[in-house]
Amino acid sequence: MWLRRAFYSWLIPAAFLLPLWLFVGWGVFNAGGWAFLWVLLIAVPSVFVGQLLLTLLVRARGTVRAQHAVSWWDVLGFSIWHLLTISLGFYAQAWWAPVFVLTIFVAVGLFWLELWQLWREAQPARMVLRTEEGVAYLRPAAQPTRESASTDEAVFVINEHPPASR
Repeated sequence: MWLRRAFYSWLIPAAFLLPLWLFVGWGVFNAGGWAFLWVLLIAVPSVFVGQLLLTLLVRARGTVRAQHAVSWWDVLGFSIWHLLTISLGFYAQAWWAPVFVLTIFVAVGLFWLELWQLWREAQPARMVLRTEEGVAYLRPAAQPTRESASTDEAVFVINEHPPASR
């Protein structure tokens, strides 16, 4: 549970630290001028906006808000995506392009994973009851009765008359 709570706390700072790492990594590993343009124009904004969007999708789920912990699927997906994003910051030309493509696929997959979890959790729950024999059934919807409709509170009607002219 502590790991899931740690990921819950990490999601917002990650939106700022991961793009910062891409920028710092460019300077530390001497990536070059084209990489600098890529970092400033594409990488930093897309990682920032993508992380914030994914964080909002995670925090939109009721169980995440109640427990202050993400699901194990979230831990797996965000771990892979964050590790790939961090590896992009090393700018090794031998494997940078395949890791870049893989990072994009993982980000898109993580987006769909978050939507799927949100949709699954947002569906109305059905209360299944069981009898002593083990037979399951759904509770019938409560129908309003005539007696409850006739016990409404008294209604007062007030008619206003326009004031008499002088």
